[in-house]
Amino acid sequence: MSLQFADEEFEDSWRELDDPQLEGGWQLFTETMGVKIYRLHDEVTGLYEYKVFGSLASCAPELCVAVYMDLTYRKHWDTYVKELSEEEFDGQKAIYWQVKYPFPLSNRDYVYVRERRILERDGRKVWVVLAKSSPETPCAEKSSVLRVKDYKQSLAMESDGGQGTKMFMRYFDNPGGMIPTWLVNWAAKTGVPGFLKDMQKACDNYKKYLEKSPE
Repeated sequence: MSLQFADEEFEDSWRELDDPQLEGGWQLFTETMGVKIYRLHDEVTGLYEYKVFGSLASCAPELCVAVYMDLTYRKHWDTYVKELSEEEFDGQKAIYWQVKYPFPLSNRDYVYVRERRILERDGRKVWVVLAKSSPETPCAEKSSVLRVKDYKQSLAMESDGGQGTKMFMRYFDNPGGMIPTWLVNWAAKTGVPGFLKDMQKACDNYKKYLEKSPE
């Protein structure tokens, strides 16, 4: 299946590493653990879209991307993953991802496509990964699990000039249902920095994981 991502989307993502685009209503939401999170109110849904600027201090971008793209490994280190795999649905490849939600909320699941590109610009190497929900993919919904049909994410990473990675992420999803405001705020304020911390640890342990994993 051809992935429907425009070249401009990749270009827009990597440019934010140098020149954050925060006009048009973006507001600083929180700054913690070296991570700045901005949000933009979406008038249609009443939800927020987020931009995240941060770094992973001791993880090279090549390693970050490898860890981020490895779905099997993510099931080992991301405690919120219930199910995660790349599947083929009537000849269409897509990723199925089910996320654990705290009781009494229903779990959410996603069916999405993604594409990774390596961009070489002005002597720099930047890795960009784009993802978006694929509602047309024929993946049956599960009882007691809510399907997220409006999801998009972009991620750009490059070397920070040392041993680490400078990164930018843009993210939006509409989880549906009635989710308490405190949970939405918690996920944005602590969930994202917590995810980056977990990913740093996952990068540190990736070599050991690969050595133990069967071919």
